[in-house]
Amino acid sequence: MEKIGFMGVGNILLKDEGFGVKLLYVMKAKYDFPENVVLIDGGTAGIFLSPEIDYLDKLLIVDVVKANGEPGEVKIYEKEDFFIDRLPLKLSPHQLGLQEVLLLNELKGTCPKEVKLIGIIPKSVETGTGLTPELEVKIPEVEKIVVEVLKSWGAPPKPKEKPENPEIWWEERVKEV
Repeated sequence: MEKIGFMGVGNILLKDEGFGVKLLYVMKAKYDFPENVVLIDGGTAGIFLSPEIDYLDKLLIVDVVKANGEPGEVKIYEKEDFFIDRLPLKLSPHQLGLQEVLLLNELKGTCPKEVKLIGIIPKSVETGTGLTPELEVKIPEVEKIVVEVLKSWGAPPKPKEKPENPEIWWEERVKEV
């Protein structure tokens, strides 16, 4: 059975930069994932993610990207795009780390055979802990894409009978203060 990673990446303290991490937590609360799917909160760990993806067969990443287009527009990139500079200019330090991680794992012989990045164009990466409305409304759309990709990889998540409240602790703390 292939080992698959689903990674949400981003800085939860910079508004839309936290999109990938928030989506991961939302989906974790709504779905049961097959045993062969590993959920990874990549945060801003960058190069330190290398051991996390060792020996994964496939890796799906959700992150924000700096690309031409409107805020909330979704772009999809493949593994080759990381290696031949097809990715747009970096939005934040962890994106550089992702490219380095994949290159390092490629050199170690432990890079996933297939890598897919679902990128979304942010509206704001200013200090703040919630997504802008333009990106908040995109969570269901990107969620569907994640489900479709995992399904195409033979590992469809199953909706929970009783979805939980997502643990978006960074937004809850701000509301309390």
